[in-house]
Amino acid sequence: MPLSADLVEQLAAAGPGQLQKHEQFRSRFLSKKRDLIVYVPGIYDQRPDLNFPVLYLEDGQNLFDPNTSFIHGMYWHVGETADALIAQGAIQPLIIVGIYNTEKRLNEYTPTRDKKLGGGRADKYGRMLVEELKPFIESKYRALRGPEFTGLGGSSLGGLLTVYLGLRYPDTFGKLAVLSPSVWWNQRAILDFAARTQISSRPRIWLDVGTKEDTHTVANVTALNDTLVQKGWRDGHDIHFQVFDGALHNEDAWAKRVGPLLEFLFPAAESAV
Repeated sequence: MPLSADLVEQLAAAGPGQLQKHEQFRSRFLSKKRDLIVYVPGIYDQRPDLNFPVLYLEDGQNLFDPNTSFIHGMYWHVGETADALIAQGAIQPLIIVGIYNTEKRLNEYTPTRDKKLGGGRADKYGRMLVEELKPFIESKYRALRGPEFTGLGGSSLGGLLTVYLGLRYPDTFGKLAVLSPSVWWNQRAILDFAARTQISSRPRIWLDVGTKEDTHTVANVTALNDTLVQKGWRDGHDIHFQVFDGALHNEDAWAKRVGPLLEFLFPAAESAV
């Protein structure tokens, strides 16, 4: 159901979204606490009758603030981009939850254990996300709860994690933003997982990669796309795969993709509000 003309007008006049921080979120599945940063659209307080879809993003410190990002000053510009697209009526107004990483990032973001690098605690991270963090957000914010209203996203190891958890929990996450995923992890184990996993439904997937990332990255991510297409995803329908010429493996490159991925995953034409 598309946005009504009245709501589009209200969105344009609502002003920028707001950021709210929740510090030291605790999980019984993981040893480290982590901060959360939550974006709510400008219309949120003005229309208490509305509920909103939610996008959960990994590496939360890199999303909204140049001062907390991994490379100081280089961040995803998620808030500004969402503000502009919502004001234009190009996407649904949505809640975006940035989940900070910890020093356990490699362990938590990888689905299998590599003999040399370790890792393999993504299942526990997934339980934290599905059983604890998602209910916490839904208790604090007016969130729509079905998979068609719930997205998950990340880049690099966060992209690997997103693919894995998206295929493990298709009835929870119906929209996946997979940017430059680390398909290389543990001898490309994610390809076998994707090929053999039986899923009840196919999440809508944004998948991308840059040509100036590591040597085999384009080939690896292309192989992931091919695997998903063989599983029934259709390009331009429920998966969008794009190779960005000249794009590096960093926050600046990923910032340029936030707008297109939001338009693909949360188009205004599918709005529930």
